[in-house]
Order: sequence, then C-alpha cells, then structure tokens
Amino acid sequence: MDMAIKLIMLVVFFGLMILIGLYCRRHAGSVDGFVLGGRSVGAWFTAFAYGTSYFSAVILVGYSGQFGWKYGISSTWIGLGNAIIGSYLAWTILGRRTRVMTQHLQSKTMPDFFEKRYNNRNLGIGAALIVFVFLIPYAASLYNGLSRLFAMAFSIDYSLCILIMTLLTAIYVVAGGYMATVINDFIQGIIMLGGIVIITIAALKQFGGLSMAMDALARVVDTSVTDTPGIFTSFFGPDPFNLTAVVILTSLGTWSLPQMTQKFYAIKNEAAIVKGTVISTLFAVVVAGGCYFLGGFGRLLTGEVDVAAQGYDVIIPTMFRHFSPVLLGLVVVLVLAASMSTLSSLVLTASSTLTLDLIEKKKCANINETRQLRTIRLLIVLFIVLSAVIAIVQYKYNFAFIAQLMGLSWGAMAGAFLGPYLYGLYSKRTTVAAVWVSYILGVGLMLLNMFFQASFPAWLQSPINCGAFVMLLSLVVTPLVSAVTPQVSQEHVERVFACYGQTVTVTVTDSIGESGVEIP
Repeated sequence: MDMAIKLIMLVVFFGLMILIGLYCRRHAGSVDGFVLGGRSVGAWFTAFAYGTSYFSAVILVGYSGQFGWKYGISSTWIGLGNAIIGSYLAWTILGRRTRVMTQHLQSKTMPDFFEKRYNNRNLGIGAALIVFVFLIPYAASLYNGLSRLFAMAFSIDYSLCILIMTLLTAIYVVAGGYMATVINDFIQGIIMLGGIVIITIAALKQFGGLSMAMDALARVVDTSVTDTPGIFTSFFGPDPFNLTAVVILTSLGTWSLPQMTQKFYAIKNEAAIVKGTVISTLFAVVVAGGCYFLGGFGRLLTGEVDVAAQGYDVIIPTMFRHFSPVLLGLVVVLVLAASMSTLSSLVLTASSTLTLDLIEKKKCANINETRQLRTIRLLIVLFIVLSAVIAIVQYKYNFAFIAQLMGLSWGAMAGAFLGPYLYGLYSKRTTVAAVWVSYILGVGLMLLNMFFQASFPAWLQSPINCGAFVMLLSLVVTPLVSAVTPQVSQEHVERVFACYGQTVTVTVTDSIGESGVEIP
C-alpha cells in the first residue's frame, strides 16, 4: 500500500509533464518558438521558469545539506541572498535591458548576443563552447541529488533512476520546446512552493518543533570548527567569510548564466517584467530560504550520518528517512519537479546554443529552420546522455560532491560571462579584448582549481570560493582592459544602443511611469 501511494503520485506527475510536452508541439514549429516561445511568455510563467531553473536538487539535497552542516542556521542567508541579489536585483538591473537589446539584435542565445553586441563571430563561438561544456557537469549534479532520494524511497538502483529521469525530460523537451518547459515549470514551481513549506514543518516536528530543534542545535559543539557554544544558531555562523563566498556564487552567478538570462529574452512586455520581479523574488524567499533553513538543522543528525565517509549529500535524504509514505512521496515529487525543471532549461539552452551559434553558423548562415530544429532536438538527447553518464561515473567513484560540481559549472560560466554581459548591456566602451580576457580568466582559473587545487591559496582552494572570486574578477577586469584596448567600431555600437532610445507608442496601461494625466 505504501509503495502504491508513492507510485501513483509519480505516475500522475510524469503523465502530466508528458501531456503538456505533446500539447505544446504546436508552439515548437519554428526556431524562435522552440527556443523562446515566440517572445510572448507572461509574468507568472517567466518568473516561475526563472525560479525553477534556479533551484533544483542541487539546492535541496546538495547545497542545503553541505552548507547547513557547515554554517548552521546562518546558511539561511544564502537563500535570502538568492532572493535579493539573484532574483530581485537580477530582474531589476538586467530584465528590461536584456529583453530590449536581444530583440533589437535578434539574438536567441547568449553566445549570439555576444557575437552581435561586439560584432565578432569568434566571441560567439567561444561562448557556445563554454556553455555546452560547463552545463554538462551542472546537469550531472541534478541527477545525483534526485537519484539519492529515489533510491531511498523506492529502493531502485541509482543508474535506473537516472535513466527514468533522462527519458522523461527528453520526451517533453524534445516535443514541446520552450513553451512545454515554462508550463511545466509553472506546475513544478507550485509543487516546490507547497512542498518546501510542508516538508520543513514535518522535518522540524521530528526534532520536537522549532524551539526544541533550535535548543538542541545550540548545544551542538564541533571542536574541529570552534569551541564557541551555540555557534550553529548564531547570526552569521562559524565562518562568515566562506558563507559570503557562497552567497556571491549562488546569487551573483545567475546574472550571467545563459539558462537564467534566457528567461528575459522571452518575456512578453515591460509590465510583465515588473510583475515578474516581485513573483520571482517571493518564490526565491520561500524555496531557497526554506531549503537552507531546513539544512541548518543537519547537525542534529550527527549520530545518523557519517559525513567523512558518506559525504554531505546524504544529510538531507537522511532527514526524510522517517517520513510517512505520503510525505516521502511528496518529497520525491518535489525534488523531481525541481530537478526536471532545471534540467529541461539546461538541455534546451545547451542544445540551442550549440546548434545556432556553432554548428549551423560554421556550415551555412541561412540553413533552413527544419534542419535547425532537427539538430537542436538531436543535441538535446546527446546532452542528456552525456550528463547522465557523468552522473553515474561520479556516483560510482565519488569524485566530487554535488556542490563541487555545481561550483565548477557556475564559476566557469559566470566568471567568463558576467563582466562582458553586464557591461555589454550598459556600456558602449566594452571591448572585444576585454571579453576574451574574461573568458580566459573565468574558465582558466576554474580548470586550474579543479586540477591543481593544492597550489592555490587556502582561501581559494574551494571551488565555491574560486567561483565567487572569478565572478568579481570579471567585473573588475572587463572595464580595466576595455580602457586600454581598441574599441568596437563607433558606428556599430551606436546601432546596438539605439534600441534604448527608440520611441514607441503604447497604451497607458502598458507604460511604466507617469501617464501624464492628473487625476483629482
């Protein structure tokens, strides 16, 4: 009976996802429709697509477990940073400018944006390679977290769990493209919002409620960390420096991750941007804040988990081990929803990027849409298979925790793209040379950290810290190099930035700001 309940919940969830994918096939008949939904996606769908692409099993299982163990309740600051910096400020600073400029340049992907913004095809090719290569370990980290919970709930082999997730994601993304992804993201987002609240309450109840859990956590002492009593319930925790690095990596990184910024390309209008900012921020407060708050109580499981032997990724699944079948089924569906929404965004971004910005441009500038769509769909399958293989190898040989895989991916891409993307939207003086320097520093330092970690200063040996460092480095280096290197042709730059000065006529209800009509 218990198993039947969990299976029914999964079958209903899987069936709904596939039906939506098949329904959205009518929106996927063109490249613009398949990749961006025709740039007509409303505020709620875009905000939920942004949030569900942001938060996945990596957050719930990997990051919340690892950083909750390290920093206690203060890890909640990571979730709040995600909400304020990664959502609110990202939408406010990037949303409108991205939407306007990408439409003006007719760019569908971030590499395409770099090529057209800086009038340099090689920049687009370089960015396409970075995106495809570094999104694969990110996708692998999603499989890891989900499959651990699957194995616990259903006693199913890890590899089989990955196979199921691979097949189902491929079906609805290949069939329906971006519209299938955003509609499923909306449904999955609702599951995430309700699920996080329910499982947080249920988990705390196991510890005797919030007050008893906080009291028990205050009594936890780890002399390898500090002798200070109550440190895991303190405001900033035992390690504010490294906590800040995690906030920077997981929050500022979203500003230039292609699967995140692509949501701004597709949003319908300015009114939707304003509304989406609020929705996305509140979503992050609940989901990210809830995950990290829950993870902060991981130390209460000290007698049940052996972090040294098993790694951090077992902490959160252990917390759910004693849930009822219904609650455990909800947990599995919750993590499945979070993971599949993020995975679908990753595979669509990676495959469309490789097709539009590398393969087809190298072969023929005017390749027909049918062939482009066929290539994108084939690469979706290839990307999913490659990431699944990495996930299986990672699990069997335990060469990296979830957080490390994600840190490598986020650090390399955000470190490469943050400066060129942000300054590219706002500054006419950003140069091609500055973009190349940012690419090289972001990717190069993260790869060196991966293979020669011991050679780095102690504070940079962590992929998390290194990722945060290269992001900030990109923001500093890009304008400095731009100041001493040849500018992009003034004529081209003026054409690019002309989009912000264009005059359009809209109804008062669609405008932002004062209507010009005084109401008594």
